[in-house]
Amino acid sequence: MLDVTNMHAYYGKSHILQGVTMNVQEGEIVALLGRNGVGRSTTCKAIMGELEPKGSVRFKGQEIAGKKAYEIANLGIGYVPENRDIFPGLTTRQNLTLGLKPGQKDGMGRWSMQNMFDMFSNLKERADVEASVLSGGEQQMLTMCRTLMGDPDFVMIDEPTEGLSPQMVQKVADILQEIARRGIATLLVEQKLSIAMDIANRVYVMGHGQIVFEGTPDELRRREDVRKEWLEV
Repeated sequence: MLDVTNMHAYYGKSHILQGVTMNVQEGEIVALLGRNGVGRSTTCKAIMGELEPKGSVRFKGQEIAGKKAYEIANLGIGYVPENRDIFPGLTTRQNLTLGLKPGQKDGMGRWSMQNMFDMFSNLKERADVEASVLSGGEQQMLTMCRTLMGDPDFVMIDEPTEGLSPQMVQKVADILQEIARRGIATLLVEQKLSIAMDIANRVYVMGHGQIVFEGTPDELRRREDVRKEWLEV
């Protein structure tokens, strides 16, 4: 589904990503772990075309490095950014509608607006109110659901549980697992080790702009040295 090989990325003269190599398979949840500032969000932005990557980024066999973000989105990649980019002056329903691709109608893909309301009753209750009045957790749900409305084959989700209550964290975990059941590949950038270890098929650990560990959650549990050096504060 996604193959990244020797990817580098810069902010000005700062060399942030230093040869990242990773892959995500169809229907797989892959967690990208690491401390703040090591390059996890930059990895997502580089894949999405928000930052120009050096190296190879292939999606379903096609090279996408150098393409514009909207071109990458139209190929079937969804991106849920950390900062919850909702449209505050629009209603919940309008925000969801904006997730549709050009020419796509609600219900044409694997997800419909009714699916979203069935999964998240809070969004249904606030369907016609401005998104600015939603709680932080509801805004996170809205951002995820808006991305899914575009029927992506692969989705990157950056820190979806940050600042959420335990109840909302569980809802995030539930929807991530439902995404995988529908055959959608997921790259999950997550600070909470527990949720990532519970739902991910594989994990990558990043440090200093490079992948320093790849394996299953069980293999990471056995690597106390990796956790101490690269994950624990």
